[in-house]
Amino acid sequence: MRTLARWARAEWGPLYTAVRGTTRWTRRLRAAPVTVAAVCLTSFLQYAQNRPWGYRPVQELGAVRAAEPLGTALLRTPLSLFVPAPDLPVWGALAQVLVVFGIAEICLGRWRTLTLAYVATLAGTLYARVGTALGPHAPFGLPASDAQVVDTGPSAAVVGLAVFVGWRYGAYVTVGAVSAAMVAEVLVEENLAGKEHLAALAAAGAACLASAVRRGHGRRPRRGQRWPGTRTGRGSGLPPIQSWRARRGPAQRRSWR
Repeated sequence: MRTLARWARAEWGPLYTAVRGTTRWTRRLRAAPVTVAAVCLTSFLQYAQNRPWGYRPVQELGAVRAAEPLGTALLRTPLSLFVPAPDLPVWGALAQVLVVFGIAEICLGRWRTLTLAYVATLAGTLYARVGTALGPHAPFGLPASDAQVVDTGPSAAVVGLAVFVGWRYGAYVTVGAVSAAMVAEVLVEENLAGKEHLAALAAAGAACLASAVRRGHGRRPRRGQRWPGTRTGRGSGLPPIQSWRARRGPAQRRSWR
């Protein structure tokens, strides 16, 4: 049990400290306003698309299909992130948004969270077009029938955010577990959703690489210092809100008050 506790502390300790410290300072729901709004929007869209008056507007504004023109798909992609898949329980989508989006918003900030979520979702949307163009006999191809499948839901964004946040805070086993689960999903049931999750995984990996290059470009570690991007070498270790407050001196904080 002690070994397991030490492993859990090493794996999730930095992430737990960041989330717990920020939520205590900002008090409850104010720590993640975008996440709360996303949960409310997802709930409303689920309710609307199951009503006669709301089905068509939700489809026109947030339903993406690979068979549609690219411009139409790009306009619908942002809202499609919050439209639950019609064949899956809505509670699963709401739980994913609440937990993963909430942690990401606290640790990364609202704009970076929204950007990563959109990039991961867009990667899946664009892959669907490439896959149907390649055909079912290509290694990463899709059957032509998948072009008519409605492509909505937050799952691709959840995968991308989980991988990036896990990498950012050194939870490498968790990142590996999420990646292995996505690969297993495709091996067990080869469908559009599973392959889109792999596309989101690739987009998150590219974001991790870009972040590592940006942080380490042109800098060499001093003697006894870790390379940027290692477990203990990413900034102050605090989320964006607390990092900003930590950099302010006592005199500045008193004058601000």
